[in-house]
Amino acid sequence: MRVHTRRFIVGLLAAAVLTACEDRKLPYLGEPHTVIKTVEGKTTEETDYPSIPAFSFINQDNKAVSEQDFKDKIYVADFFFTTCPTICPVMKKNMLKVYDEVKDNPTVRILSHTIDPEHDTPAVLKTYANDLGVSNATWQFVTGDREKIYNIGQRHYLITAAEDAKSPGGFLHSGHFVLLDKDRHIRGMYDGTTDEGTYELIRDIRTLLKEYE
Repeated sequence: MRVHTRRFIVGLLAAAVLTACEDRKLPYLGEPHTVIKTVEGKTTEETDYPSIPAFSFINQDNKAVSEQDFKDKIYVADFFFTTCPTICPVMKKNMLKVYDEVKDNPTVRILSHTIDPEHDTPAVLKTYANDLGVSNATWQFVTGDREKIYNIGQRHYLITAAEDAKSPGGFLHSGHFVLLDKDRHIRGMYDGTTDEGTYELIRDIRTLLKEYE
């Protein structure tokens, strides 16, 4: 009887763990602020979180890419440059794992911003994408105004993106991958230079997708 009881309890615990994992929601990152709303004469306060503002860049196909192209999609963002001699090759190898996971899902995108727009023209980005084996619109490589790229990276994606003569290659940037939901809220940041960070991101993409089922 004790054995059966023990097995029953273990089974209940396992079911509880599975349910908790399935119901797990990702946190919102960034400093929250209070929004006051009035509906039918009733005033309420709601907590809101920062979101990525409107943007416009040029992709590897020399086409404009804006926040409208990411409407109703979750996406992963990062910052790099094609001549980066340090962490970028590892980051792109790991992002390829993410790409392979999501490339056939129309509700997921990847957005890689160059921090060396003078060198990384659309043609250079196209060659870079081809060399990686990127063959569809899931993964967008974008260039544009240097200050706009640095500003959106540092002020909104909460990562480092800057010119730095003392750094290898002349630029300094974060190795993080940033996960965003359909409202462009940051829901996770991951070390894009490690397998552990990459697989955690892939797991959290699946979790975030479940929020919209």
